[in-house]
Amino acid sequence: MSPTFRALRNPNYRLYLAGSVVSNVGTWMQRVAQDWLVLHIPGNSGTELGITTGLQFLPILLLTPYAGVVADRFPKRRLMQLAQAMMALTSLALGLVAVLGVAETWHVYLLALLFGVGAAFETPARQSFVSEMVGPDDLTNAVGLNSASFNAARVVGPALAGVMIGALGGGPEATGWVIFINAFSYLAVIWQLQRMDTALLRTPATRPRTPGMLREGVRYVRSQPVMILILVLVFFAGTFGMNLQVNAALMVTDVFDRGASAFGLFGSALAVGSLAGALANARRTRIRLRLVLGAGIAFGVTCLVLGLLPTYWTFVAFAPVVGFAAITTLNSANATMQTESDPLMRGRVMALYFTIVMGGTPLGAPLMGWVGQHFGARWTFVLGGVLTTLGVLLATAVYVRLRGGVSGVLTGVEGAGSLGPRVWDNQAAPRARIQAGEHAPSSGAENPLDETLTGSR
Repeated sequence: MSPTFRALRNPNYRLYLAGSVVSNVGTWMQRVAQDWLVLHIPGNSGTELGITTGLQFLPILLLTPYAGVVADRFPKRRLMQLAQAMMALTSLALGLVAVLGVAETWHVYLLALLFGVGAAFETPARQSFVSEMVGPDDLTNAVGLNSASFNAARVVGPALAGVMIGALGGGPEATGWVIFINAFSYLAVIWQLQRMDTALLRTPATRPRTPGMLREGVRYVRSQPVMILILVLVFFAGTFGMNLQVNAALMVTDVFDRGASAFGLFGSALAVGSLAGALANARRTRIRLRLVLGAGIAFGVTCLVLGLLPTYWTFVAFAPVVGFAAITTLNSANATMQTESDPLMRGRVMALYFTIVMGGTPLGAPLMGWVGQHFGARWTFVLGGVLTTLGVLLATAVYVRLRGGVSGVLTGVEGAGSLGPRVWDNQAAPRARIQAGEHAPSSGAENPLDETLTGSR
């Protein structure tokens, strides 16, 4: 089997990936439809669109740290099924009010908030479940394939949604039928999870609840300079740079005066670059810290350039470059967090990671919506790019201060695949290396931008 697809030798992973492909197409269709619905409710503007996105991520900010504790204590497969069912019901309700022509802004706000509750519990469980399906040897490849399949769906989903919305009249009611497709697509993942052979899962021993589990996870992360660097970087990227769909919706409608099909085409073009980045990540066996930093700076600069392009077609043509930089930044950052963490702490580590990377969205999305409404849509990309770039530089400065030197950054010695996970002993050596003979996965992780931002599976 080709090294690019070696994770498919695991039967449970084949089931998971097949369900994800179907569901991911629906996910991207709803993302376009929900944004279009908000913008076409009378009286709405970029501010309401930003608030909707912010509300969707508010539960992630508030609940994900506790969800990480839950993921470390209970079977992840069942947690995923319950969370997927909850998100399916919210999509069904949103589609219903849209189709009936009674959708109001508060409906979207409420359902976005409830959707976020499901995503807050599903994300850390899903992230740490990948290693249970494939084990450490295939983890890099599996999460790369997850990201690739998601971005392949991202090529198809937005374009298909745009065509459907346009064909059905382009109004709020048309978006409801698209959202219905996503509601039923969740069944694909739920069913495939049910079909898995649990005897083949590499399930670690669960920990009973003890006082201070969440604080223990925070202390563990604080002891790792590399993790602190990653968290600072992704906070700025997630808060100010990753609101690409919100910013693009404003650019397409306000600057280029285009419709739903044009918005969908931009999303597909962005996904072409993301898919290329995901496939490149699937072939890597280790990730160096300089890749994380370089990709972060490239993402900030490309966002800035995107906001300055003069025509719609140059805007679309440049989108793959932005997508490639974004996916490389987040995949490499996520990979570093997973491979640096002790397996018994991984659920809480990834929960904290997603709290940071997605927790800035309740601030960033409304802010960018407000900037677009009052200063113009172009400024959403320009400001986001500048702040993302400054965030990477700040993260580097924090890391250098904690490490007492720049050798790790300049040589790229630090990072995923070079240090391995840290065993956490709350009573003794919090930064001891993992015992000899226990090897961490070399790199690779699912992309939070692609998946949590859109409620992906």
